[in-house]
Amino acid sequence: MSITMNLYYTGESGNARRFAEEMEKSGTAARIRSEAGNEKYDYFFPMKDPETVLLIDSWRDQEALDAHHASPMMETIAQLREKYDLHMRAERYVSDSEGISASDSKFIKK
Repeated sequence: MSITMNLYYTGESGNARRFAEEMEKSGTAARIRSEAGNEKYDYFFPMKDPETVLLIDSWRDQEALDAHHASPMMETIAQLREKYDLHMRAERYVSDSEGISASDSKFIKK
């Protein structure tokens, strides 16, 4: 089982993108990626909304996600969100143990 969080950071005047850039340049994102249980930590930019950044953040299980939430990086993230005056929306997904079904696989080009 994996837990994936889609976090949408929205700001004004390019602040969401600047936030993501600072997370990468400061090494904070790299430190999060190296945490035990982290499976994915990547930023994306929605084509229809230039003021939003999407973070896809996946963890092995709830224990790993809880450890991340208790880490010092959360204070850094909170300070940067405040610095760039960002608002957030979150979606949570839990993967099933079966993965992609055979009927879905036929639509995926590898």
